[in-house]
Amino acid sequence: MAERQHVEALVRQVVRRTLESIANPNPSPAPSFPTQAAVAPGSYKPKLLVSISARHCHLTDEAVEKLFGPGHKLTILKDLYQDGFFAAKETVMLVGPRKRMLPEVRILGPTRNINQVELAFTDAISLGIDAPVRHSGDIKGTPGCVLVGPAGAIELDHGVIRAARHVHMNFEDAAYYGVKNGDMMTLKIGSHQCTTIFEDVLVRADAKAKLEVHIDTDEGNACHLDAADLVELKPQGSACKCEH
Repeated sequence: MAERQHVEALVRQVVRRTLESIANPNPSPAPSFPTQAAVAPGSYKPKLLVSISARHCHLTDEAVEKLFGPGHKLTILKDLYQDGFFAAKETVMLVGPRKRMLPEVRILGPTRNINQVELAFTDAISLGIDAPVRHSGDIKGTPGCVLVGPAGAIELDHGVIRAARHVHMNFEDAAYYGVKNGDMMTLKIGSHQCTTIFEDVLVRADAKAKLEVHIDTDEGNACHLDAADLVELKPQGSACKCEH
C-alpha cells in the first residue's frame, strides 16, 4: 500500500509539472557542432555534425498509452537532425532504486517496438543504476526502472543503458570514409582548451541517414564540444579525415 501511495504521489507531481510546462515548454536538448568536411576526391563533400544526445527514452505505443492515457500519441516538440525523428513534448519521471529520480526525461519519437532508456554515466550514478554501455536495441540483461507519467506508471524490468557512441551516415558517406555498417571509427575533438579522442565509434550506415556523430552529455562536456574548432573522423587505425 505504501508503495502504491508513493507512485500515486509521483504521478500527481508529474501532472502538475506537465500543466506548468504547457505555457513554457522545455527546449529540446542536444547542442551540436556543424563542420564542413575536407574536400573528397571528386565532387562529393560530406557535412559532418557532432551532436550531444542528452538522456532520453524510446517507448512503445502501449507504454505511451499507459503513461499518458488511452489513445495518446506523441506530439512533436522539435524535429531532430535525422529525418523522421523528433523530440516529443512529453516527458516522464524516471525512478531508480531507493526512490532516486530524474523528474523530466524527454521521449524521442516515433514510437518503437521496445522500451529503452538512454542515460549518461552521471545520470546512472545519480539514480543508483549500474547501466552498461550498449548499442541501441541491445538491452538483454540490462537493469530496469520505473517510468511515471500523468496517467500512470510502468515498471521496466530491463532497458536502461548508457548508449555507446556512434555515427549515422549514408552509403555515400561510408564510401568517402572507407567504412561500412558495423565498423568502428575514431573521433577527435579539438579546441584551444582541450583535445579529446573518442575511439570505438560504431558506424550505423543506411540509405537515408545524414552524417552525424552522437556522443552523450558526459562525453560532450569532457571534450568541451561547444568550444570545438577542429573535428577529425577516421576509420579506427587509419589516417584522419580532418574537418575544420
